[in-house]
Amino acid sequence: MVREGYAAFNRGEVEAAFKDFAPEFECDMSRAVGINVDRAIYDLEQFRHLFDQYVGSWESFQLGADEFIDAGDHVVVPFTNRARGRYGIELQGRGTFVWTIRHGAIVRACLYQERDEALEAAGLRE
Repeated sequence: MVREGYAAFNRGEVEAAFKDFAPEFECDMSRAVGINVDRAIYDLEQFRHLFDQYVGSWESFQLGADEFIDAGDHVVVPFTNRARGRYGIELQGRGTFVWTIRHGAIVRACLYQERDEALEAAGLRE
């Protein structure tokens, strides 16, 4: 489900990328560093708006999932996103999301700067 969401977005199918999100979805961006977003918790509508604004500010943007780590109700996704600005400058952003799935829907995403923190939050240790 999470893997397909990333793939759908990168194919340009934004609606399909969000199809498995629960209406009560929330995204915890309180640990965000180095990106122009409020460090807050967003509901689904707020997250979609934030996502659209952020992605729309780049000439091109690709979600990069480095791997998908199954942790029961959670999927840990270390990522390297790639973006190109208006003047051709290319940037990479790294972090790790922990996605939570319940009753067949994505109910939560939480951004971590460090992979180890994300794995521990998902009940895994390396």
